[in-house]
Formats: sequence, C-alpha cells, structure tokens
Amino acid sequence: MTEDRQITLSRLIRAPQSRVWQAWTDPQLLPQWFGPEGYSCQTKEIDLREGGVWRFDMIGPDGKVWANRHRITRHDPERRIEFILDSDDDASPRMQVVVTMEPEADGTRLTQVMTFPDAAMRDGAISFGAVELGKTTLSKLARLVEA
Repeated sequence: MTEDRQITLSRLIRAPQSRVWQAWTDPQLLPQWFGPEGYSCQTKEIDLREGGVWRFDMIGPDGKVWANRHRITRHDPERRIEFILDSDDDASPRMQVVVTMEPEADGTRLTQVMTFPDAAMRDGAISFGAVELGKTTLSKLARLVEA
C-alpha cells in the first residue's frame, strides 16, 4: 500500500490537453512555470524526452537553493509523464512522480502523484507545506496555458 507515502494534487486546467502537454514538455516553457509561487528555476541541463533528464536549481524567495533532477522514465504524448525526482545526486532519496492529463469538460484534468520512499518523508514534506506549495505551482501552470 502506497497511499501513506503519497501526495496527490489535481486541478482542472481550462486549456486543451495539447497545450498542457506542451507546457510540460517544451524546454522553454517548463522552467517558466514550474515551482511554487515566488520560486524560480535555473536550468543546468534539459532533455524532456523519455530517457532524458532535467537538472535545475530551484531558488526560493529567500534565495535558498535546492538542487533538483527529474529523470524521465515514461512519456506518453498528451497523457502521461513519469519521472524520478531527487536532489541531483545518487545518494539522495528518490521520489516517483506521475503526471496524468485527461480531457474533461472545459479543459484538462491534471493529476500529479508523488510517491515518497517512506511515510515519514511524505509527512515531512506535508509539514513543510508541499501540498499548498504544489497548488501554487499548478496555478502558475494554469495562468500560462489558460492565457
């Protein structure tokens, strides 16, 4: 059972599935919106195809920097992206992230499920504000593609 190790975010985005997909897979667009409100991404390397990697620093509003690496393991056009998320080193814990996009009345239902190595790590992320911060990330995506 993995539910005690997961955070799930879902949002109806009032844009066609193709436009939401493009925001996730265009190397110019993804860094523009990815990350919570007030955070920015500085890309080191980006290849958003299956088997590719996105290495970047996420910079918080206070200037704190978090190294990130997304290793893309599945890439089903306009429907699903899966990647392994870590701190850009092979020793850090790895999270599995699954993003699905389904057509829905008035737009696209985006669902993102992050599975942590254990419940304690998930609980720590929730305490840090991961759910609220994740919702602001999806708001930034919506602003970009709904425009």
